[in-house]
Amino acid sequence: MAGLTGALIVLPQGVAFATIAGLPPEYGLYAAMAPAIVAALFGSSWHLVSGPTTAISIAVFASGSPFAQPGSPEFISMVLTLTFLTGVFQLILGLARMGVLVNFISHTVVIGFTAGAAMLIAGSQIKNFFGLDIPRGTPFFETLSLFAQSIRAIDPFVTVVAVSTLASGILVKRFFPKFPYMIAAMLVGSFLALFLNTQYGVDVTHIKTVGALPSGLPPLSAPDFSFGALHQMLFPSLIITMLALTEAVSISRAIATKSGQHIDGNQEFVGQGLSNLVGSFFSSYASSGSFNRSGVNYAAGARTPLAAVFASLFLVVILLMVAPLAAYLPDAAMAGILFLVAWGLIDFHHISLLPKISRQETIVLWVTLIGTLIDLEKGIFFGIALSLVFYLYRTSRPTLEPVLPDTEPESYHYVPLDGRPECPQVKMMRFNGSIFFGAVAHLQQQMQLLEEQEPERKHLVVMASGMNFVDLAGAEFLAEAARHRRKMGGALYFYRMKDSLAETLKRGSFMDDVGAGNLFPAKSRPIETIYPKLDNEICRNCPVRAFTICQQRLPSGEARPS
Repeated sequence: MAGLTGALIVLPQGVAFATIAGLPPEYGLYAAMAPAIVAALFGSSWHLVSGPTTAISIAVFASGSPFAQPGSPEFISMVLTLTFLTGVFQLILGLARMGVLVNFISHTVVIGFTAGAAMLIAGSQIKNFFGLDIPRGTPFFETLSLFAQSIRAIDPFVTVVAVSTLASGILVKRFFPKFPYMIAAMLVGSFLALFLNTQYGVDVTHIKTVGALPSGLPPLSAPDFSFGALHQMLFPSLIITMLALTEAVSISRAIATKSGQHIDGNQEFVGQGLSNLVGSFFSSYASSGSFNRSGVNYAAGARTPLAAVFASLFLVVILLMVAPLAAYLPDAAMAGILFLVAWGLIDFHHISLLPKISRQETIVLWVTLIGTLIDLEKGIFFGIALSLVFYLYRTSRPTLEPVLPDTEPESYHYVPLDGRPECPQVKMMRFNGSIFFGAVAHLQQQMQLLEEQEPERKHLVVMASGMNFVDLAGAEFLAEAARHRRKMGGALYFYRMKDSLAETLKRGSFMDDVGAGNLFPAKSRPIETIYPKLDNEICRNCPVRAFTICQQRLPSGEARPS
């Protein structure tokens, strides 16, 4: 039953997504047949349903349209080559166990790219929605300009069909959520177009239809393996590879949180790669996991990947029955449905939330979105690169926070100053962040500033539990800092340094400078070792008494005068 539900849902989606990709409508249905079966059998998720998706479809169109006329045999051949290369790259990444790569595509980048893709989808359908003569493949901003110049040429009959389809889809989705809103909208648009064409004639209404779909199994196909085609599709296939894998793994993990299943990202890569490899020989274009169909599959009670297999088989049977009816499906109705799809793709909640949370993430979002509108292939790379740059900038500036021991007698914790005065001879700082080559310059600057502002505090105790990693440059920095503190007449100490960091210092002989005796384990009190090294006269006249031991005796060991 879950498979039958999935087949009914993918029928209108497949036609719509193929239209976005610039392919004949049947290719969207072919992409939901063989690839879906292979992905289900060889992937990791029990519930993921693969097939055509909006983001991949718009990427396919953007990849092939500069080299061939969309819908032409040359374009189809290039798309099959693109699908084949995508499958090869996905399979290689899976076998090489490189599933971790998708973690470098942030959620913000995906939101920005999806929103940009949604606007591109809507822009590509303006001509069909309003019955205007705008060349196919026109860039987004140029399409808006042509639309503004052609407002007086809007066809009322075409627009009525498109608006009626859009409105009916919204109403059904709002008031009858269990009914497939796309099918309902298609029926309303088709019957209205049939009525208008019968009443006034096609010459008056200008309402064009999709045309009858070929029924039966997807025909065998062969990608173009010429050097020119492979060279032209190489870079776009890398984009689609990462985008498709991000979609598939993200959706698998999202559903796994509900089902309790453990997802093997590498196995999912293998399944997706094999599905696209096989699909390129069965008239399919690049496919990935579909959130809508996967969510419905889980909600419908699917328990094994066989649900996706049954969905593909049912789709073949359904296509045999309804293929001729596509001759009555108007282009305007398809445009209305795609407007609805585009609107649903934009994550307004997170887009409005980001400015309240992070300025940097907001910049990443808008750079990705605008970059996608200008050049879809490069837009997502701009977003990934910028998000990584911001991440590296943040990690290159570890935070240094002054602390003091907790006032509770039995506590081993160190807490922010909160107005408490510090010891005039000992500085205690918490380091949060890794000490690597990118952070060394910032740390050197902070240490120099600390020395200039507080030269009398020659002993520095670092709370090192927040230091997760140290590389060669970081180790050299720590050794130099320790030597410099000794020259000042003090020392550099570390409390709760991780064993892995200490081992790195030992292997590089940096521990000779740092000093193993200056490392203090958890639940020890470094000040008890440091206190005898302090200046006795400064302590005698010090009113601060920042540590418990200060109140008991002087560094020389004599009792503190009352």
